[in-house]
Amino acid sequence: MDTKLSLYFVGLLCFILGVSALDGEMAELAKMLRDNCVEESGVDVGLIDKVNSGADLMPDGKLKCYIKCVMETAGMMSDGEVDVEAVIAVLPPELQKHADTMRGCGTQKGADDCDTAFKTQACWQKGSKQDYILI
Repeated sequence: MDTKLSLYFVGLLCFILGVSALDGEMAELAKMLRDNCVEESGVDVGLIDKVNSGADLMPDGKLKCYIKCVMETAGMMSDGEVDVEAVIAVLPPELQKHADTMRGCGTQKGADDCDTAFKTQACWQKGSKQDYILI
């Protein structure tokens, strides 16, 4: 599997399952993706932890750009558009129940690409709060 495709699947799985649910090479790729995007965006990791503890996504500029970084690096977003169908195509069977919510959200356009990634993820989180997590 090429690196870009690997990162795509890792990014998707990380958003769905979180890093702790991944093993071996995938966990290593997920950590690399997270570390790179934390460094690039300057996000406070505590905000990610709050979201993973059940808080709603916060409209923090650095968090928005962190989400964009993960989505773009993982191949889920390009040129300001989220590839919802590609994301849905690789959802595990137990999470396919969220496909209609994700399609309904589509790409939620924002003021810039960071805001677009954030708004799209916020829509996904609202529709599937119990399964939503960030890496």
